[in-house]
Amino acid sequence: MWDHNRDLMYQRVSTVLEDKDATKYVWGVGYHWYEDWMKNGMNFEAERRVAEAFPDKPLILTEGCAADFDQKLLTDWSFGEKYGMSMINDFNIGTVAWTDWNVLLDEKGGPNHVQNFCMAPIHADLKTGNLIYTNGYYYLGHFSKFIRPGAKRIACNSSSNKLLSTAFVNENNKLEVVVMNSGETDVDYFLWIKGKATKVTSARTFNCYFGSSII
Repeated sequence: MWDHNRDLMYQRVSTVLEDKDATKYVWGVGYHWYEDWMKNGMNFEAERRVAEAFPDKPLILTEGCAADFDQKLLTDWSFGEKYGMSMINDFNIGTVAWTDWNVLLDEKGGPNHVQNFCMAPIHADLKTGNLIYTNGYYYLGHFSKFIRPGAKRIACNSSSNKLLSTAFVNENNKLEVVVMNSGETDVDYFLWIKGKATKVTSARTFNCYFGSSII
């Protein structure tokens, strides 16, 4: 149910799921990330209220893309960082699956019959035949590569407000940690697990770290 933006998510979801006759027909809650069109940023709090109130209903981000095509975003790190920020926060809240809206569009952000041209992880230049892989593609690729289907999220938190983090245990019993540097400079930190730690540097230029270890 819902399948719309986070901002009114709790209002609509609670209305339906608090109804004993309606809730039995609902498997889970789909949502989008476009509430920032109001220039207020992504509303993770509304999403968190849904997860807390209805823990038996899985959450899925069913649609997310940069809604306005801008050629500058093809090489702008802020494009990929929005993906990283959303995925880390969404997974930590309890989201079980995350999908983009457009995987591949042309060099103008189309085709689109209503002229709603958007960004995508990959753009095809139809004049040259070349594919343009944005940094958003690599952000999505890293999460998909290391956090595999069937993975279970585990507790993870950062002591720095510059670092966003999430962690999962895959079905092969390997621990995968994702750390994103949202600051303006490199950050040195210790990856700590039950009294054991290793020093890591999260670079500003490409700010995802992935580590694996057998538990």
